[in-house]
Amino acid sequence: MLRSLQSRLGVSLGILLLVLWAAAATMTALRVRSEINQVFDSALQETAQRILPLAVADILERDDAGVTRRLAEFNTHDELITYLVRDAQGRILLRSHDADPAHFPAWNGNGFRQTGTHRLYNESTLQGSLRITVAEPLRHRQAMAQDVQISLGLPILIFIPVALLAIALAVRSSLAPLRQFRNKLAKRDEHDLSLLPIEDLPAEIAPVADTLNDLLGRLEAAFTAERNFAANAAHELRTPLAGAIAQVQRLHAETGETDTRQRAQDIERTLKRLTALSERLFQLARAEGGQLCRSQHADLRPVARLLTADLSRILKTHAAAAGAAAAVLPGPGHICHSVSQSGRKRAATRHCRHACAGQADTRWYLERAQSESGGGRRCTPAVDRTFPAGRCQQQRQRAGSGHCARHQPAHWQPTATQLSDCRAR
Repeated sequence: MLRSLQSRLGVSLGILLLVLWAAAATMTALRVRSEINQVFDSALQETAQRILPLAVADILERDDAGVTRRLAEFNTHDELITYLVRDAQGRILLRSHDADPAHFPAWNGNGFRQTGTHRLYNESTLQGSLRITVAEPLRHRQAMAQDVQISLGLPILIFIPVALLAIALAVRSSLAPLRQFRNKLAKRDEHDLSLLPIEDLPAEIAPVADTLNDLLGRLEAAFTAERNFAANAAHELRTPLAGAIAQVQRLHAETGETDTRQRAQDIERTLKRLTALSERLFQLARAEGGQLCRSQHADLRPVARLLTADLSRILKTHAAAAGAAAAVLPGPGHICHSVSQSGRKRAATRHCRHACAGQADTRWYLERAQSESGGGRRCTPAVDRTFPAGRCQQQRQRAGSGHCARHQPAHWQPTATQLSDCRAR
């Protein structure tokens, strides 16, 4: 079954055109055949009426009454029209040289008659004493009718392929806006919720595009509201958490009991972790709501330096558990490029860094890799993900639409070009 609208229209229009052409050719052939019969019948009648007076004069001048006379053949040829002249008793008085009496039935009155092989016309004179019958083979008429039918049907073999090609081109041209609409949808990723242009779409498809744009608008509004809620919630948590930390620090400074001071320190560490979590939540909300791509490439070395400095401070705190850390930044001649927003990259990296900071075998580093030709590879970002909070597990864990960076280079993914390679593990 054809699923393409273009194929369906082409096949349907082609079949319709073929049927209409066949019907028109059949009706024309029938009409032409009727006209041919009328012309040939008129020729039979005129032939009989012209031959009969000559035959009567010849018969009356003869002395051998009742004897059959056959006209002599001047040139050898096949007669399409033959005739017999008979008297009232049915005796043949005169006949053409190719006339076969077996093809002429008994007299049954003036007018047209038809047998299985011939078309006949009867005419009489002298009060019915002399009668002429003119005959024409039906195969002659049938051959002419077949020639007409072939002449009408033969152009189908040439015209139909040309017509189908013209239909296909016309349908393809008409559906070009629909194909462009489809290609625009196919090129979009899951983050692009902008409205689709529908100016050039056919009127039959425009309502579908309008409905799709309405859906995209509602989805964008829902996601924006969700991100705003997360950002606002994280922002609103800052003040009470800061106040709670200040109160705990004051309690720690004013009390002299060892147990109370220890509990105050534990509470302060917990509140600071909550503050850090709210800060990361705020950053991730901003990263999710940021622009996905820039219009041109940007140098990521400043971002890498900022992340390395931030990373170094974290690793000092978790030196015993986090293991070794190394940072090798690209040199002046090797620039790591990206088309992603820098703030989005920093937010996602920091979030995953904090999530994995407690693992003993976790190593964070940026390294530069050059190919043998002196070039490198281009770093394309894969930061359009959210990473699960908490410890990295031994298996790949999904949370939302992303993975923890411990098990794959999720922050920057290299693709083959002649630029340097940046990876985060």
